[in-house]
Amino acid sequence: MSLRVASAAVATVGLAIAAYLTIVHYAGGSPVCAISHGCATVQHSRYAELAGVPVALLGLFGYVAILLSLLRDDELGRTVTALAALVGFGFSAWLTYVEIARLDAICIWCVGSAICMTVLAILSAVRLIAAPVSVSSSRIPPAMT
Repeated sequence: MSLRVASAAVATVGLAIAAYLTIVHYAGGSPVCAISHGCATVQHSRYAELAGVPVALLGLFGYVAILLSLLRDDELGRTVTALAALVGFGFSAWLTYVEIARLDAICIWCVGSAICMTVLAILSAVRLIAAPVSVSSSRIPPAMT
């Protein structure tokens, strides 16, 4: 399986998680939380929104951006994928810190999304670094004689 296909699969899982949490947010409910029982605490905290925008919706946009960038298999596509995944990873890391240190509650859905972003950051970084650099002949300066 290629890194691009693996990234698309992981991003699709993340998209499903973010979509579920976005729907729950706008429905005014609490997410199903069978394992840790902290999902409602996290979902209804002041950290569930950033500048009035639900964090779940930001995640939804992030996963869509990653999936769209994966449609391109060139240097620009790989760079955009890596940038979006690394920003998502950083944001997920901060939110995980908030869950543990400030809210004293763990949301299993948030953990799942954070795992997806971590895997995406790794896959996209490897994909970016391992890709051959494309050098077009028009960029090569003429030989100096």
